[in-house]
Amino acid sequence: MLPILRSSRTNLPGLIDDFFGRDLMQNFFDIQTGINTPAVNVIETNNNFCIEVAAPGLEKKDFKVEIENNVLVISSEKEESNEDRKDDRYMRREFSYTSFKRSFALPGSVEADKIKATHRNGILQIEIPKKEEARHKPPRNIEVA
Repeated sequence: MLPILRSSRTNLPGLIDDFFGRDLMQNFFDIQTGINTPAVNVIETNNNFCIEVAAPGLEKKDFKVEIENNVLVISSEKEESNEDRKDDRYMRREFSYTSFKRSFALPGSVEADKIKATHRNGILQIEIPKKEEARHKPPRNIEVA
C-alpha cells in the first residue's frame, strides 16, 4: 500500500506516521502466494449481463465455469513447476500454485442454459442472456381516446 502523501512540507512526517502506524510484522509475513482474486467487471446491457474476469497469465484451459443451483461459479487452479536438475539431484525446485474461485447468484431473469464463455488476451468474458420478458422495452406512446 502506497503511503498517502500530504502537502510537500509534511511528506516526511506523513511517511513516518504511515510506516510506524502499520503492523510491520504482518507485512513481512503476509502469506498470500498463490491465492489471487482477479478483478471482475459486471456489465448490464438491454439483452444480457456480461462478466469480465481479468486473469493475465491464465489460458482458457485453466478456467472452470459451472452453474449449480442458479449460482455461476468461476474457478481456476494452475500449477507451475520450475526445476533446475543436476545429475538427477534437485539443486533447486520451486512449485507455484495459483487458484481462485468466484461465485455469482444468477437472477431468475436470465437464460442459464444459453450462457457462453470466451477467453481472449487475458480476459475471460461470460455472456449471460436475459429472458425476453426481462429485456428493457422502449417507451410506447399510448394515445388517449
